[in-house]
Amino acid sequence: MLTITELQEILPQEYPFLLIDKVLEIQEGKKIIALKNVTTNEHFFEGHFPTMPVMPGVLILEAMAQAAIVLYAKTKRVEKNKVRYYFGKAEIKWKAPVVPGDQLVIEIEAMKMLNTGGIMAAKAKVEEKIVAEATIGFSVKQLL
Repeated sequence: MLTITELQEILPQEYPFLLIDKVLEIQEGKKIIALKNVTTNEHFFEGHFPTMPVMPGVLILEAMAQAAIVLYAKTKRVEKNKVRYYFGKAEIKWKAPVVPGDQLVIEIEAMKMLNTGGIMAAKAKVEEKIVAEATIGFSVKQLL
């Protein structure tokens, strides 16, 4: 399990774009399960949509990508300030909305993990119901 403080030591994103609250389970090189508590005071609900708040799909995808980065970083022993992550591509299917009060559980499975990047299979669930599925590709560049 990883806490928010430990996640801040791994992920380059900061508030308000840090979209994972904690890691529930991690199997290095294989799988990660992360949690995002979706609260009514999230900044994006002010405009999306004021009378019927829905978490933007792109932010669900971003939460999936952040979980994938954590799995990669823990597996490859990557330090936060020594690399840059670049989003390559995603194939995503949206299945249901995410609203305030939901707990978004993100499951990532490594399909391919290289020193230069990875391809991950991702699922986002609310109460065991799949709300989004994706295949995410990214590259990693070492900083000098």
